Amino acid sequence: MPYSDETEDASLVAKDMPGDNSAPLSITEISSRLKRTVEERFGFVRLRGELSGVKRAASGHLYCSLKDEGARIDGVMWKGQAPRLAFQPEDGIEVIASGKLTTYPGRSNYQIVIERMEVAGEGALLAMLAKTRARLEAEGLFASSRKRPIPYLPRVIGVVTSPTGAVIRDILHRLEARFPVHVLVWPVLVQGQGAGAQVAAALRGFSELAEAGAIPRPDLVIVARGGGSVEDLWAFNEEIVVRAIAQSTIPVISAVGHETDTTLADYAADLRAPTPTAAAELAVPVLEELRDQLAGLALSQRRAVLRGMALGAERLEARARRLPAPSAMLAAPAQRLDDSADRLRRALAERAGIGRTALQRQAGRLSLPLLGARLARAQDRLAAARLTPAMIRARHMAAAERLAGGARMLASLDPDAVLRRGYARVTAATGETLMTVAAAAAAPALVLHFRDGTLHTFPHPDRAAKRPPNAPARQDDLFG
Repeated sequence: MPYSDETEDASLVAKDMPGDNSAPLSITEISSRLKRTVEERFGFVRLRGELSGVKRAASGHLYCSLKDEGARIDGVMWKGQAPRLAFQPEDGIEVIASGKLTTYPGRSNYQIVIERMEVAGEGALLAMLAKTRARLEAEGLFASSRKRPIPYLPRVIGVVTSPTGAVIRDILHRLEARFPVHVLVWPVLVQGQGAGAQVAAALRGFSELAEAGAIPRPDLVIVARGGGSVEDLWAFNEEIVVRAIAQSTIPVISAVGHETDTTLADYAADLRAPTPTAAAELAVPVLEELRDQLAGLALSQRRAVLRGMALGAERLEARARRLPAPSAMLAAPAQRLDDSADRLRRALAERAGIGRTALQRQAGRLSLPLLGARLARAQDRLAAARLTPAMIRARHMAAAERLAGGARMLASLDPDAVLRRGYARVTAATGETLMTVAAAAAAPALVLHFRDGTLHTFPHPDRAAKRPPNAPARQDDLFG
């Protein structure tokens, strides 16, 4: 019988009522019954709603809420299912979640255990794309200042794409036709679960190759995929791929989809190609065109050299025509030489005649009587200039006096003369006279000169080892 507080007053202690055959349920019991009811009634459901409160726990589980205009429901995706998501869940994305409806007794609410989650239509996918693009653009990942120039002639080109599709064949054929280079292919998935992670890992792998390692490091990387829908190209819109392109240490060309297709990878790459084939054309020049250019430059170089030589020859010929003939240039000097030779002969003859006349005139003066007279006069002058003994003695006495004066002066200046009067003279071992205490203290050895000999001394004990080799082996010290 149901309890009615109109018939009975409230009691302090709970009592069984007449006709009541149901015992009170515990909270755990009612929670368990509610859980079974919900799971049996709603075993598997698909819900459409907007994500809210998305967070990943340290355990790897994904927690979120799904909401619409009138209600919300909690959701959880276990760590075994969360890595399989084809997109990065964020607040505000409209999704369709499939899973089992259950209750969570710990909070007395119900929730959905999500097994699969997809973006709710292409419109929601584009909205999520625009949101991601705006966020990454605000970080500066798409700034033109970050773009690097593409190398003109790369030696090695790395290609990140599927190894089995037509894209890699088109790229290789185009490279072979234009400019054959070494190509490294990093095979990856370009669509579906895990494709974005593989593309990002390939980009990082190329950047981490050593410059002189066993595997050549690419000078350029091409990220390529054929055309498709927004969903097919979604891997190249994932944030992990965009950041890997922006962080690549090697210039990157993005060639994803057809010309009308645009992905976030195109904005982050250093250069966007409309198609994979166009990426190959942008990566290398045409070899034949380069050869033609080199041939043209070589021809221009030869023409420039020959033109300079021809111009020089013309100028030389023109200047040569202006020069007079060699015979004409030598005619005037030859005439002057003949004139000079003729004048020289006449001058020599004239000079010889003058000398002959002067010799004859002098020879007339050298007669024998004249020479005899000059000799007699010379003998008379010699006889008159004979020296007398008195003159010689006078000159000798004067010289003797000068010599004696010099001897006296020398004796007065002799430093050893004072030794006979009891003085001593101090010299160094080299013979230099020491006249100050400082000079004597600086000398390694001292020599004292007395009237009857010399004495070698060493004023300081630390200088005893420095005495001259010719000093006596044992010598008394004058200073004790």
